[in-house]
Amino acid sequence: MVTISVIKADTGGFVGHTSVHPDALRRAEEILAPQKGPLLIDYRVAHVGDDIALVMTHARGVENEDIHRLAWDVFQGTTAVAKGLKLYGAGQDLLGDSFSGTVRGLGPGYAEMAFEERPSEPVIVFLADKTSPGAWNLPIYRMFADPFTTPGLVIDPKMHSGFVFEVLDLIGNRVARFSCPEEAYDLLLFIGAPSRYVIRRVLAKSGEEPACATSTQRLSLMAGRYVGKDDPVMIVRCQSGLPAVGEALEPFARPMLVAGWMRGSHYGPLMPVSVEDATPSRFDGPPRVVALGFQIAGGRLVGPRDLFADPAFDAARRAALELADTMRSLGPFEPHRLPLDEMEYTTMPEVLKRVEKRFASV
Repeated sequence: MVTISVIKADTGGFVGHTSVHPDALRRAEEILAPQKGPLLIDYRVAHVGDDIALVMTHARGVENEDIHRLAWDVFQGTTAVAKGLKLYGAGQDLLGDSFSGTVRGLGPGYAEMAFEERPSEPVIVFLADKTSPGAWNLPIYRMFADPFTTPGLVIDPKMHSGFVFEVLDLIGNRVARFSCPEEAYDLLLFIGAPSRYVIRRVLAKSGEEPACATSTQRLSLMAGRYVGKDDPVMIVRCQSGLPAVGEALEPFARPMLVAGWMRGSHYGPLMPVSVEDATPSRFDGPPRVVALGFQIAGGRLVGPRDLFADPAFDAARRAALELADTMRSLGPFEPHRLPLDEMEYTTMPEVLKRVEKRFASV
């Protein structure tokens, strides 16, 4: 049984919210390297926008204290680098100074899954910046339930029975499962509201084999303000009864509107980009997603391949930029700016409190 853990955090942006400083990436490598063998089978240090993502394989299972403590130590180390360089928002995704078993509730986001390695084990790690966990809802649905995106649902006997979607209610802290295709309409009722309901996992119906895992931490609800709400990660296993690599990438060939962008308060297009172009700067965006492809061999990470570097996604990028222009033309008006109930977890309540007495009953 091998476990893949992807744990990310923003511990300081270079410059502003646009990228990660090379010194911070080097520090992460220095802390992880001695643990390859004693604790980890393998690892990669990745980044998107101003977030550092640790891709780690091991045999300890999900939510393991030693693995999460290692990630916490890495982020403490990169925070120290960020403070030394006076990077913006140094340590902003680290809430508190003490580790408490896992990084849940402490700031970093994470996605993990444990599985028996198949004869060939292709995995895609998706990393997004300037958006929220609900951004994965539409692409996951298309990967695992839409035959126009994934023809394997029709022509592959191993996929024909469909998948089980585990949906988390971010407000009510509840979980429900929906079996597709027979409960697709029920599923869509909920995941069509991605600010509240997010897909946490997808399982193959046969034996509940894990197919997809996402980061679903929304810390604004815990911290009372906009902290750690954005920048989700996702792991998708591919081939042999699961979506092909091309099927898992296909949902990103058309841009979709997601919440986040500037100050976490605006809707904008999710643009698939290469790692080289994962440095959002226009209006701190628009939101970006990268796809890192790995073959897992005895727990080793063979790769990554930069899957969105393919020029076949150029049209998606052009369409996303056109959509960005349209949304930006609206300025501070909805639907570019998030609705008021979504703004509750930003700094907007501080403004409302200051002017509250100006409103009189009529």
